[in-house]
Amino acid sequence: PEGSEASGSGMHQGDAGSDAYDRDFALSVLAKEQDALYEIEQALRRIDRGAYGICEMSGKSIPQARLEAIPFARLTVECQAQWEKEYGNRRFRPSNEVGFAGGNYSDDDDSETVSLDEDDD
Repeated sequence: PEGSEASGSGMHQGDAGSDAYDRDFALSVLAKEQDALYEIEQALRRIDRGAYGICEMSGKSIPQARLEAIPFARLTVECQAQWEKEYGNRRFRPSNEVGFAGGNYSDDDDSETVSLDEDDD
């Protein structure tokens, strides 16, 4: 029947929608995997620096149970909750990937930097 194919490509509109969904889903999974690999690489760097298991906001030790659950955790549960309360789902990532509390932290697209210093000027 006329109109049952998407723009003359020989593909049914339902198939085109399904393909678009599949592509978007695959890209989403890939992005999450890339984020996880990034966090693992950063955890390995913290191990090399002797900073693994130290909260990057408070400087306190991250409990072993948390590190076993999330080996690349950067924050204690309390600091993670504070971060999420203040900044929502923005990724916690020091802009220079070095140092601890008082650093600058940026969101997913690195277009905005958030300072966690107590004495902002």
